[in-house]
Parts: sequence; C-alpha cells; structure tokens
Amino acid sequence: MSKFNIAEAKANFSRLVRKAMLGEEVIIAKDNKPVLRLVPLDQPKRPREPGSGKGQILYIAPDFDATPKGFDDYV
Repeated sequence: MSKFNIAEAKANFSRLVRKAMLGEEVIIAKDNKPVLRLVPLDQPKRPREPGSGKGQILYIAPDFDATPKGFDDYV
C-alpha cells in the first residue's frame, strides 16, 4: 500500500495511475487522513505469476545473445 498527500499525488499522478493499474493499493490523504483510494476500473483477471509464459516461446534466433555490430565498446 502506498500513501500520498494531495500535493504529491498531483505531482506524480501518472506514476500513481500506473501503480494502481498494476494492482498496488494507492491511498491519497489530506492532512494525513486517508480520503480516497485509487483503483483501476477493470480488475486484473488473475494475478501475474512469474514463469506463466513457460513453453510459449516457439522460436529464438541463434544470435539472440550476440552483441550487435558496433556495440562492442558498450559491453
């Protein structure tokens, strides 16, 4: 749960919306008293789980992990 006062919420509204859409509870307070909860209209169908896409990748290029030409100085 994240708690923000109105001024913080106003300054970071896009970030708070993103958090709420990912399922995090976002509380907005006035004078340190909770006044509202930011929630998405559509709830996620189910919680995201690590590894839920296992076995769904059909093809990976043989040079997937290779460093692209011209990027050797960055590695």
